Amino acid sequence: MNTVLKTIATLLTLSLALTTGGVSAAPSASATPNNGSGQTPASAAAANFSISVNGSVLSGSGFQSSGGKEPLIPLRAVADALGFKVTWNGQTKTAQLNKGSIFTAVKNGEDRYVINKLFTTLGTAPQMKQNRLYVPLSFASEVLYQSVTVKGQQIVIAPAAEHSTETGVITAITNADNYQSVRIQGTGKAGLVLNVSKDTRLLSKDGSPLAFSGLHIGMTVEAQHSLISTRSLPPQTPAYQITVLDTMAKDEVLGTAGTIRQVITGEDGTVSLRIQGSALSEKSQTEVVLRLTEDTAIINESGEATDRSGLVQGAEVIGFYGPVLTRSLPPTGTALKMVLNTKIL
Repeated sequence: MNTVLKTIATLLTLSLALTTGGVSAAPSASATPNNGSGQTPASAAAANFSISVNGSVLSGSGFQSSGGKEPLIPLRAVADALGFKVTWNGQTKTAQLNKGSIFTAVKNGEDRYVINKLFTTLGTAPQMKQNRLYVPLSFASEVLYQSVTVKGQQIVIAPAAEHSTETGVITAITNADNYQSVRIQGTGKAGLVLNVSKDTRLLSKDGSPLAFSGLHIGMTVEAQHSLISTRSLPPQTPAYQITVLDTMAKDEVLGTAGTIRQVITGEDGTVSLRIQGSALSEKSQTEVVLRLTEDTAIINESGEATDRSGLVQGAEVIGFYGPVLTRSLPPTGTALKMVLNTKIL
């Protein structure tokens, strides 16, 4: 009987506690997820975040729902404060943003973000709240290339103050559909794509301004670009400045990226390389024999001089040459520049 009475008493006590809120369930592990930026909410409850852009606090705030991966921020308010042009399509519920070399499109409910004609996912879809479109905080850093920090319930967004500088040989140039870019340091999935905008400074070796049409494959350049790049292969990043470090005498330069299939030594000691691979332009060859001369520059993918002893059968190279070729198969020309040990994926 005593055992039964104790059991009844326990049940009555628990019932009273649940009714008055005296007992609470322990939060689950998923209730306090990491938001991907090193910020873990203090509790499972929805939280509001103040937003500061370029030192000014926005009137609108961000929020993070219970179980949300990261805070969401009001797209238009943040984009306007950063100087982006925003175009809204009410029928498709899609926003397009543009500033310099950065273009993106965001659609309500779709975790699919456009980054300069490519797509990426952030793990969180945009959502409408009170007729405003909100995007995940990582959108500001991963797509808009801004510096983002979270301090407690405060989000600070600012343009990335630093930039990265890299050198390399131009292997591809795109100039179509209001989109301009320069690829350096490789072909295929290798290398880096520099997105060029009206704000990008193009300079010749002596520091004088250079038109985009003055760039061509085979040039060694120094590029100052954003620290943030896309996750694509090759990655893309906005270019702040591109400076040509050399000049190539030819008005037209062709290029072939591939493998040295044969090293040919002539009776006069002249060395030629038979390269088989992919053409870097419409007029370039997929297979070509290139003669090496004293004027042929031998460099690595970063544009640094290297020893020509690496030009052996089986080595991966990019050969640059002029348009004057023999009619033989494969055609023969003179190597202007050889890029050795380039990673071609």
